[in-house]
Amino acid sequence: MVGIVLISHSAELAEGCRELAAQVAGDDVRIEAAGGGPDGRLGTSGDLVSAAMVRADTGDGVLLLGDLGSSILTARHLLDDWSSTSSARIADAPFVEGALAAAVTAAVGASLDDVVKAAEDAWGAHKL
Repeated sequence: MVGIVLISHSAELAEGCRELAAQVAGDDVRIEAAGGGPDGRLGTSGDLVSAAMVRADTGDGVLLLGDLGSSILTARHLLDDWSSTSSARIADAPFVEGALAAAVTAAVGASLDDVVKAAEDAWGAHKL
């Protein structure tokens, strides 16, 4: 099953989004939060993201979803050194809606390509 890593500048935001997505997707999808800087304040941490990628990896791929620009830069840097036997991809998607769409799609056993597409298709989700 595809794993998901939620990368946010805020540990609380990453964990809250992880909790919401996990409740929607169920217990089978590995969704990991990687939020905040190395000192616990706002920021991103390559070490936190890397550890979350390892925890999320079940061999079917890992989706990385970031909240803002430097979270994507951190993810891109880590992908250069990703040494797992499975692949990892970054989705260009809204953070909350993308996380939920990705989690539900991963829960039905979809491929990494399909999970990425579901997250990115969330840009078109209308609320009204």
